[in-house]
Amino acid sequence: MSTDPLVSTDWLAQHLEDPHCRVVDMRGYVITKKVAEGVEEAAYRGARGEYLTSHVPGAVYVDWTLDIVDLKDPVPAQLAGPERFAETMAARGIGDETHVVAVDHMGGQFATRLWWALLHYGHEAVSVLDGGWNRWVEEGREVEAGEVAVERAVFTPRPRPSWRMTAEHVLARLSDPGLQLLDARDAAQYTGAKRRGLRGGHIPGARDLPRELFFDPGGGFLPLETIRQRIAERGLDPNRPVVAYCNGGVAATVPLFHLHRLGFRDLANYDGSWNEWGEREDLPVETGKAPPAS
Repeated sequence: MSTDPLVSTDWLAQHLEDPHCRVVDMRGYVITKKVAEGVEEAAYRGARGEYLTSHVPGAVYVDWTLDIVDLKDPVPAQLAGPERFAETMAARGIGDETHVVAVDHMGGQFATRLWWALLHYGHEAVSVLDGGWNRWVEEGREVEAGEVAVERAVFTPRPRPSWRMTAEHVLARLSDPGLQLLDARDAAQYTGAKRRGLRGGHIPGARDLPRELFFDPGGGFLPLETIRQRIAERGLDPNRPVVAYCNGGVAATVPLFHLHRLGFRDLANYDGSWNEWGEREDLPVETGKAPPAS
């Protein structure tokens, strides 16, 4: 297994025949539309049809909106419980010894969502393909179409509760001066200039750290040293706890992924994120820009 959870297309091409390696196609979408001035709504979609048309050889498909979520939770896209998550993995040939390589369109938030979900359930052998499906195709690499038949495996969930925060957990920690609370949404949502749902703004004390800070304009992620510099400029301390959130606990996994690469270990995702916090009028909200990091 690569020591860096971000792997290249060259690395993946060399490991396609490895029986212990399973490529998971996570392609999907968040589709937004303006519904009023300063207000937008979002719809979550998988891309199973695209997978069936063409995918990395041997890849199985996981729909981030259906297969690994709790369909009974009123908050959209919440992570599935251990039994449902384990069944999804087992049915796709992912066992306790399998090295998972997550692939989405650009090597972005849906792939890192699976990375985080697997780590939450105690499965550390997971990587993200840098540049994702788009880079794989641009480089003219081998593809195939249709469903991939795999043998069922045994996946044992070992939940790590500290990796996933609830609204009550976050609320209880807002008075902790050591907490580094990160908002991975865009700046307009952070300040409240644009909102989804009932209320705009951000969780009190949160710093804006949008997922876009980590992406290379040419596709994939920026070099790790560039990311290290950007994190240092924002004063983030690897020895202090981090909780990240976004709208649905998906984009938040982008900064968490890179902080983990940089050696941060006390990391958590507030899974309900703004889809929950913004709708609950019993929870506090701030608007405007945050003060500079101390």
